[in-house]
This record gives sequence, structure tokens and C-alpha cells, in this order.
Amino acid sequence: MVYHGHSSRHTPEDEAARRRWQHPESVLEGIGLRPGEIFVDVGCGDGFFALPAARMIGPHGRVCGIDIDAEALDLLQEKAFAEGLDNLVLHHGAAEDLLLCEGCADVVFFGIALHDFADPVRVLANARRMAAPEGRIVNLDWKKETLPLGPPTAKKFNTEHAASLMTEAGLRVTGVAESGPYHYIITAVPEQ
Repeated sequence: MVYHGHSSRHTPEDEAARRRWQHPESVLEGIGLRPGEIFVDVGCGDGFFALPAARMIGPHGRVCGIDIDAEALDLLQEKAFAEGLDNLVLHHGAAEDLLLCEGCADVVFFGIALHDFADPVRVLANARRMAAPEGRIVNLDWKKETLPLGPPTAKKFNTEHAASLMTEAGLRVTGVAESGPYHYIITAVPEQ
């Protein structure tokens, strides 16, 4: 069984295989990511979503990546430099402990990561604080069923549980949808 956790590093072959079942540009377009926005990628790893986001938001936008894996962040920085992308700012540390800003982010994104955190409610509460009043918090994660990829079923959150964690963290869920064959996507906004 192949498990792509939030802080793993991928070879080009791994990334090509993953693109067969998950297309990051389509996911980011689907959540409405626009040029000039501030995109916080919590558990960014080596950039499967952060790099496409940086291309989409352009030179007037900013991607802020958070990960506990320093080597993955170094690899992401190398990839960004190789592409000439200078709109990424990377932060090493536990998402439970990092608050990058108050009310700055247009999107706070969890790309297959929420189930990996020691304290998901605390991470989501930080996301709420980082989100702008009209910002959105997006959780893309594995469906809680037996799948040919991903973590063991017991480690996954079903949509009801993930949505309840978001509510507990002070978020209002605005949408739940399927995202390809293996994932769901939950969108929320800060509770006013």
C-alpha cells in the first residue's frame, strides 16, 4: 500500500503516478484560487499543491507553506527557484504551533494532511485565525473507505468527522463534495 502523507517527499515518478489520480491544478481551480491571492498550504510537503498554486496566483500573490519536514521544504524551495518562482515563503515547524498572520489568507489549504496532525482542531483554529474575514479554509482528504492507495482506513476521517472538527475550531462548513475517485473536499469560512 502506498501512503502519501503530508510531509513526504516524492520522486518525479511518484508525482507522475499521483497526477494520474489527482490533478492539483484542477483542485485549485475548483476551489476558486485566483491571481493575487494569499494561499497558505498547511502540510505543504515538497509542493504538490504549493507549486501549482504559486503559478496560478502569479507575482502579486503569495504562497505560504508550512511543514514539519525541513528536507521537503528545502526540496520545494529548490523546485521554486528552478522555475523562477519567487512568490513562496516557507515555514518549518508544527502547524499546531505556527500562526503566520492574523486575517491575511484568502485560502488556507490542507492537501491530504488533516488526518496526520496530532491536534487537528488546534491546526484548524490556527487556520481560522489566519483566514481573512472573507477567506476560505479547504480540506482535501482521503475518503474513509478501503482504497488501493493512502493510509489505513482507521487513520482517515470521514466527511462528518472532518466537518465536526472544522465546526469545533470555529469554522462554518459551506460545502462538501467528492474530489476524484479517492478524495473529498470540504470548504469552510471563519464563523463571524
